Amino acid sequence: MKRGLSLGVIWLLPACGLAADPATPAPVFAAPAAATSTVAGSAGGLGQVTLALLFVLAAIFGVAWFMRRLRGLTGGEESLRVIAQVALGARERAVVVQVGNQQVLLGVAPGRVNLLQVLPEGGLPAPQAATPSLAVRPDFAALLKKSLGR
Repeated sequence: MKRGLSLGVIWLLPACGLAADPATPAPVFAAPAAATSTVAGSAGGLGQVTLALLFVLAAIFGVAWFMRRLRGLTGGEESLRVIAQVALGARERAVVVQVGNQQVLLGVAPGRVNLLQVLPEGGLPAPQAATPSLAVRPDFAALLKKSLGR
C-alpha cells in the first residue's frame, strides 16, 4: 500500500507543477566553477594568509615590547638589584641583592631562596688579600710536565 501511495504521488507531481520543468536545464553544481576559481585565486589567498600571519606576529612582538617598557616605567629596577653572584654548585648560587639601601646575602637553589645574612650598611666588605698559596698558581704546562716526570 505504501508503494502504491508513493507512486501515485510521483504521478501527481507533474500535474501540480511541483516537478521540475523539462524545458529548463538541470541546475549546474558548484564544483566545476569552484575548481576553476580556486586555481586563479590561490596566490591571492596565500598572500592574504601570509599578511594575516605577519600582522599577528607583529601584534605579539608589539605587546611584548610594550609590556617590557611598562615594567621599566614602574621603577622596579631601582628598588631591587643584583650586586654580585657566585655559583656554589651545579644549581646553587650565593647572591648579594640590594633592596633599597640595604644589601642581603641570599642562598638560591631550585625551588628555594634562603636569607643567609643581612650585610652591614656599608655593603660588601673589602676583599681580603689572597693567601700566598693561592696567589701563585702553576700553569697547566708545568703541572703536565711534573705529572709526566719530565
